[in-house]
Amino acid sequence: MNQNIQPFIEIMDTTLRDGEQTESVSFVPHEKLNIARLLLQNLNVDRIEVASARVSQGEHEAVSLICKWAESHGMLDRVEVLGFVDEGKSLEWLQQCGCRNINLLCKGSQNHCLYQLGKQPMEHFDDIRRSLDLAERMGISVNVYLEDWSSGMKDSPQYVFQMMDMLKDTCIKRFMLPDTLGILHPLQVIEYMRKMVKRYRNLHFDFHAHNDYDLAISNVLAAVLSGCKGIHSTINGLGERAGNAPLSSVQAILHDQFNARTHIKEENLYKVSRMVETYSGIIIPPNKPIVGESVFTQVAGVHADGDSKHGLYQNDLLPERFGRRREYALGKNSGKANIERNLEELGLQLTPEQTKRVTARITELGDKKEIVTPDDLPYIVSDVIKHSTSEARVRLISYLVSTAHGLHSHVSLRIEISGKEYEAGATGDGQFDAFVRGLRDIYENRLKRKFPVLTDYFVTIPPGGQTDALVQTVISWKIEGKLIRTRGLDADQTDSAIKATIKMLNVLESSFQNES
Repeated sequence: MNQNIQPFIEIMDTTLRDGEQTESVSFVPHEKLNIARLLLQNLNVDRIEVASARVSQGEHEAVSLICKWAESHGMLDRVEVLGFVDEGKSLEWLQQCGCRNINLLCKGSQNHCLYQLGKQPMEHFDDIRRSLDLAERMGISVNVYLEDWSSGMKDSPQYVFQMMDMLKDTCIKRFMLPDTLGILHPLQVIEYMRKMVKRYRNLHFDFHAHNDYDLAISNVLAAVLSGCKGIHSTINGLGERAGNAPLSSVQAILHDQFNARTHIKEENLYKVSRMVETYSGIIIPPNKPIVGESVFTQVAGVHADGDSKHGLYQNDLLPERFGRRREYALGKNSGKANIERNLEELGLQLTPEQTKRVTARITELGDKKEIVTPDDLPYIVSDVIKHSTSEARVRLISYLVSTAHGLHSHVSLRIEISGKEYEAGATGDGQFDAFVRGLRDIYENRLKRKFPVLTDYFVTIPPGGQTDALVQTVISWKIEGKLIRTRGLDADQTDSAIKATIKMLNVLESSFQNES
């Protein structure tokens, strides 16, 4: 391919329709509206498929909300709904919602036509033509899905061509070719797509990949190499069974491997991905390309060293493209280069001997399965060399917690805040609750300061843990609109939560001192 030629590929996102067919995923209307806004405004996808017609009253409400908003922003022509060959019922449903674009689901394989519909091909084709005529009279634009097109091309290509010959000169804007069962490999996609493009040169073809064999992205590349003009995707690869082609990977492979142009705003991919993760409840794997939590984190020290020497371990997937930044993990594989990178990021300057000692300590923690983060580094430095550029202003001197069946937990604690010691006792619903109540008493009643509100509490055991494994507690706090998230690790869950809380107090105290 001539690298100077940049073909344009149209992106249709179907997170709100096909993506919602992920098991256990169901978006309420206001969530659908918010996702639609993010897709159209923040990511600038060309089109969105937002629902299936006639599914529920909730879908009717959601589509109506989206269409009303899209029309007010001049984007209604980019909103589409999946509809059926059902004597006009889907078209009427769309019209009631204010939608002007239907993606008409037709049978793209002879087996689907014969055994699901129970009709002969010509009967189905005639039904489609009647739906097209009605849509044209109603002023509704039509794209057509050839459902199970991949099986059709494998088992009954003459059926597919017969259907296309009947429909090629109609009002249909796009012919959308799905690998409905995710059965194709890239060489088959190339073969079948080229046959379609060669036979129907003036038509617009979309490709809709499923990921059953983990080949969705490879098949996307094969489709565009073969002349396809549009690609369907979902945020985070949501979709039935193994899901669909993820938009983030589609964008990266089209841009970097095919030299294609799209309208996607790459810098917003990560933010939208996280929003959909929240709404869907489907957690993004940390190693998922582009949007996974750890994909821009270098672990091996040799990689960090190479990054500082002419970017030897970097490729075109620079994190800044996607609104992210590169990080360097701390652990037993880190080496001096990773440590130095993180120290530089924090503004900490150590001598070579001090760096060596800190590296040895982090390696020791890694051997014990401790998860060390850059936020922990100032405290490790302070512990190892007895001084730090980020001095801890809050120190837990001692505490005693007790619990008994049927009784509230009790805590006695002594804490140092900015050089002054305070003692408190409290009871609570559990050991950690009692500890927090004791701290709150000190801050609110003695220091006369606000104490943060706990908003999230998440406990995990690091992978590979045994019964004596370390517990990791991540706690989120909110104070005056500011979010503080810290983590603690210990063999005991209460102790790990207490460690995370002391870290939060140091962040809070540092902010308070700066404001003073």
